[in-house]
Amino acid sequence: MRAPFPGHPGAARRPSGRGRVSDRLPVFPWDKLEPYKKTALAHPGGLCDFSVGTPVDPVPEVIQKALAAHTDTPGYPTVWGPLELREAIAGWLHRRCGAEIGPQAVLPTVGSKELVAWLPTQLGLGPGDQVAYPRLAYPTYEVGARLCGAEPVAYDSVDELDGSRVRLLWVNSPSNPTGRVLGKDELRRAVEWAREHRVLLVSDECYLELGWTAEPFSVLHPDVCGGPDDGAGHEGLLAVHSLSKRSNLAGYRASFVAGDPVVVKELLEVRKHGGMIVPAPVQAATIAALADDAHVAEQRERYAARRSALRAALEAYGFRIEHSEASLYLWATQDRPCWETVAELAGLGILVAPGDFYGPAGDRFIRVAFTATDERIASAVERLDAAR
Repeated sequence: MRAPFPGHPGAARRPSGRGRVSDRLPVFPWDKLEPYKKTALAHPGGLCDFSVGTPVDPVPEVIQKALAAHTDTPGYPTVWGPLELREAIAGWLHRRCGAEIGPQAVLPTVGSKELVAWLPTQLGLGPGDQVAYPRLAYPTYEVGARLCGAEPVAYDSVDELDGSRVRLLWVNSPSNPTGRVLGKDELRRAVEWAREHRVLLVSDECYLELGWTAEPFSVLHPDVCGGPDDGAGHEGLLAVHSLSKRSNLAGYRASFVAGDPVVVKELLEVRKHGGMIVPAPVQAATIAALADDAHVAEQRERYAARRSALRAALEAYGFRIEHSEASLYLWATQDRPCWETVAELAGLGILVAPGDFYGPAGDRFIRVAFTATDERIASAVERLDAAR
């Protein structure tokens, strides 16, 4: 009998024992939320969706114009992008993050989730290696480890990790889901540990421009990683940034990674073979987005107002908010199982994410995204107030 095609059910029983790639992965978390979404959709006032955290406001006009002006681009773009793009990224990192970095040490990516999921594979990690990530974390850190056959390891402190086995260390500040911001001392300690053990540290900084009650810092800031004078610079470090949240560009898949130029060059070579190319119009839109700070300030004002209204309503309803000093989420609890809270709010037409999507340590929390429209935020506030 002929062997089944890869990906077919029978392929999981091949003599090699490798099986289907999907067998290594957890159930896609958002699929579990569908029954609660149906309940919330049935509410007479309609659905108030605070679950995924997708942007809902218009793409800024300056970015739309840049995209439209470059739609007639019949030729292939490059993986690295034009120098103008890389200079725009390096300039923004210097202006906003204090990073002393040049265009040779940056690389555009097709959305940050793609990079998070495939980075361990592109770095050559596999069985016997460990990928470490915070105990409460974006699920794709674990997925990236499983895709390449490495061992995922959750941690509270880097000091509890086995430096002889960890090959890639994720830090995330501001955090998804908690909104926690790591201070300079905490970031510096992670950098020191990683360098001591020759571990690549990758910092997910996609919410860096969305600090509310604390100021987020990049791992590339010289106060964190050291400057050229001490010979350290960005050695062994990468930072991941996205335009999805700060510029409403989730639909554009515009993001980049920057840091150690040796690692960036390795990723460039691998990604060239894989054809992982940001479309040329999106490259042009990225240049425009990074050059304009005004639209970011306007969007921050919208989110600040939504955050304030929703936080007050949740606290009045009986929730306790922890961390949440940055990002686009409120990390809330009633000190009971998260799915009970999800069900209760679904009955009010409000859909939120259960905390255990982000690890067992979140099983008594919910994550509430304030990325909905002003009208939906106001509707949810009214429902919460009426149900008290």
